[in-house]
Amino acid sequence: MADLKEFAEQLVNLTVKEVNELADILKDEYGIEPAAAAVAVAGPATGGGDAVEEKTEFDVILKAAGGSKLAVVKLVKELTGLGLKEAKGIVDSAPAPIKEGVSKDEAEGLKKSLEEAGAEVELK
Repeated sequence: MADLKEFAEQLVNLTVKEVNELADILKDEYGIEPAAAAVAVAGPATGGGDAVEEKTEFDVILKAAGGSKLAVVKLVKELTGLGLKEAKGIVDSAPAPIKEGVSKDEAEGLKKSLEEAGAEVELK
């Protein structure tokens, strides 16, 4: 029981970069699709008819850092809780996801903040 609790705590404390790496390992080595990807893939297919369901989860994608890269790196660090090195890595690798599976209001707030800092942002 203690081992499972310790494992759960390790999972909860993963950074966004580590979660992405874990998802890649699960997919590539074990053929397990991460839950967020399964929801994104299954969402449109479950409609069945002509009815269009309103999207409830959004991904905030950084397309480009813009002219004030340092301000964008600092903001990404603040918004994601990542370290400075990880935040810089995300900004340098744009286009890159900042947050995935967030509500519409949160996604629009993140987009507004990032655009005010000079970044190009896309919601998916």
